[in-house]
Amino acid sequence: MSHERDDSASEIADTTEPSGELASAQSSPEPAAEVPLALSDPATGGGSPEPEPESPQEPPSETAEEVPSVESVETVETVETVGKGAAKSRWPAFAWGERVIPDLRDHGLGFLLCAVYVLLLIWTAKSLGYARDEGFYFDAARSYARWFDVLSSNWREAITRQSVDAFWQANHEHPALMKSLFALSWKYLYVKHHVFAEAGTAMRFPGMVMGGAMLWLAYIMGSRAYSRRAGLFAALALALMPRYFYHAHLDCFDVPVMFWWTLVVYCYWRSIEGSMLWAVLTGIAWGCALNVKFNCFMLPVVFLIHWFVVRGRHVGSSAKLGGFSAPVAVLSMLTLGVVTFVALWPWMWFDFLSAEGGRPGRLGEYLSFHWNHPYYNMEFFGHNYFRPPFPRSFPYVMIAYTVPAITLVLFTVGLISRVPALLRQSAALAWFVPPVGALRALHQQHVRRDGDDPLGLDVLFLGAGYAILALWLKTNTPIFGGTKHWFTAYPFLCLFAGAGFEYFVRASEKTLRVRMPRVSKWWPAWLLVLLPAAVQTQHSHPFGLTAYTPLAGGTPGSADRGMNRQFWGFTTGSLVSFFNERVPPNGSVFIHDTAWPSWEMMQSDRRLRPDIRVVWEVGPADFAIVHHELHMMEVDGQIWTAFGQARLAHVVTHDGVPIVSVYENPRLRGESRQP
Repeated sequence: MSHERDDSASEIADTTEPSGELASAQSSPEPAAEVPLALSDPATGGGSPEPEPESPQEPPSETAEEVPSVESVETVETVETVGKGAAKSRWPAFAWGERVIPDLRDHGLGFLLCAVYVLLLIWTAKSLGYARDEGFYFDAARSYARWFDVLSSNWREAITRQSVDAFWQANHEHPALMKSLFALSWKYLYVKHHVFAEAGTAMRFPGMVMGGAMLWLAYIMGSRAYSRRAGLFAALALALMPRYFYHAHLDCFDVPVMFWWTLVVYCYWRSIEGSMLWAVLTGIAWGCALNVKFNCFMLPVVFLIHWFVVRGRHVGSSAKLGGFSAPVAVLSMLTLGVVTFVALWPWMWFDFLSAEGGRPGRLGEYLSFHWNHPYYNMEFFGHNYFRPPFPRSFPYVMIAYTVPAITLVLFTVGLISRVPALLRQSAALAWFVPPVGALRALHQQHVRRDGDDPLGLDVLFLGAGYAILALWLKTNTPIFGGTKHWFTAYPFLCLFAGAGFEYFVRASEKTLRVRMPRVSKWWPAWLLVLLPAAVQTQHSHPFGLTAYTPLAGGTPGSADRGMNRQFWGFTTGSLVSFFNERVPPNGSVFIHDTAWPSWEMMQSDRRLRPDIRVVWEVGPADFAIVHHELHMMEVDGQIWTAFGQARLAHVVTHDGVPIVSVYENPRLRGESRQP
């Protein structure tokens, strides 16, 4: 698919031959002066690389019947890597003629994807109960909101240690950025301006926006790297993952950290095109990402590995000359990133490195908490894991069982189709690692081809996607979070799936155009690949953690295989109609795995009658609930003993699989307790 676009205004262009700028980018500039830290020219792989040999280009084949080879469709709409502004200055001006932002039409579509998805999340939020972790973040957000009140009335008092410690002590084991946004959303969109009717939805709103913005970002990245079609598929494939759809509703960090992780990768990508502005933005974005979740500490290592793999020649030659080649973006991360991290988290303003008496400071306390995080229960193939060793296969099986199969198939196709580009992008390693003869031989063939990406984006996407999954090579990496702990891999999985979809469509067009010209249009492919995922996602709600794909046999098959049905106690939200109807006035409920703040929020939002009381022992309860997880089987027996019978009053199921059960105390029916 071609797009006729003005070269001076577009950042995504179809190219069959290198443009003047791209061609000049692939030639070698004069050797740069030796510096301890150098930002290399984006197209040549360094300030002083050796000139690349050129090879004659064969004319393209015009045989219509021939199905395109892997390499012939590996890049449909390539990125012009060096804009005119970049040749003039490292600090490009914000002018319409400069390539500072992608085409506004692409951002318009990205914004539309974001807005529609956020509206869909808001529309479907009321049927989704509040999870345990959400309850803890509700309490923390209210505390932070009180600090913002003090800040707006007397900022000098607000920044004192006494004030900071009083308000930011709550949930200080987790970073503050998202909880601050939860607080501000609740304060302004619920309390002050009444935009939302529910306090819980107002607090969830920033996470929903991050979920929508992730689609926007996925589309832009896919469009710049591969094609608009690939970018759009990547965004929609991500939106139609059942687990992503569930987590995108929540007042939690897992979808937001996916967005910030991917944004940092995008900023780094733009920075190695030669822009100092994007290098600065990489540092700031990383500081924000650190302030969302712990695992973003990995990103500088990911970028250095990418730099080494793609620009191994220059790294090696710089080292021989006594220099050191590294991307300026990483330096920005280690300076501006750290400053941003601390600035956005008032708890870290005091005792940052050390506390009174030589004790570790708050940074050390935070790192220690997550490095030594307690283990929780998780069922996997009928076994309850609550301490190491954990199975290394866990993330890969869960990806296979929870990501729609068509997305995984197209990811595989896309990754295979990009293998030639991946090898060419990383072949410079052969120069730096002489013992690897195969790579050295490959290096001799490392000649730029039409459409090649000198920035090594395929290597970057593969590394940024796999980095988090590599943690499960260790058997002591916790598995209690189900799929949410490797969410940062999913945008890149979908980007490669987008490349696979592009390959599939172009191969189909070229094949079918001769036989059935009117059927060679690509729009039926969208229906073919997206409808199954859309149906699975719609069917999963509001049981996002219960739903499994047909590869696992759906929810019934996963139950037969002994897979986890849920965690966090959020399925209590599916019982509100039953409790509102059946619990007597001022009646009581044993709420099992539901956190008290989550239950309280359902009452605050008027989903649940305010007179229904919570009790923490089964005996005095009028009703008792059980969230079905393997390690909680004993709770059924405790209720049978306390109530003297095993009669169920209500069962919530998904595709016939029990998710949460309710027992009624026989005394409500005037029955005596059976021995």
